[in-house]
Amino acid sequence: MKVAIGYDHAGAPLAETVRETLGSLGHEVLDTGQSNDYPNVAFAVGKDVATGAVDRGIILCGSGAGVAVAACKIPGIRAACAHDHYTAGQCVSHDDVNVLCLGARVVGTAVATELVEAFMATSFSGEERHLRRLGKVNQIEADGLDTDLAPAP
Repeated sequence: MKVAIGYDHAGAPLAETVRETLGSLGHEVLDTGQSNDYPNVAFAVGKDVATGAVDRGIILCGSGAGVAVAACKIPGIRAACAHDHYTAGQCVSHDDVNVLCLGARVVGTAVATELVEAFMATSFSGEERHLRRLGKVNQIEADGLDTDLAPAP
């Protein structure tokens, strides 16, 4: 797969680990570089994923939260912050996440390697319940506040 990565100043310490891990797994890396403002990083990687220039993206900041929020504003991007192995894989298999967000101030190099491996090794399950839920997410994205989803019981 071709994977875009980007990072802000706080995420920069994990960038080399992510590049090396992706390379060792046989993936092509497009490094969009570093910016001091995390929305710029999220936009650069998210745009590459949304336009199909790459298959997936990985964005690094201090917590992973800021880049996840910013990336999710881009239509077609499903970004998730993961700091554990289960979430790094489950977010792909259940939610078809296409951008992984990591916090360099939360995880170290060993955990980051494990998370990237889990994210890249997992595919969307395509199970009916996940397709149904993803359809609702896409409806929210398309219709915004005009979405006609019933409140949860």
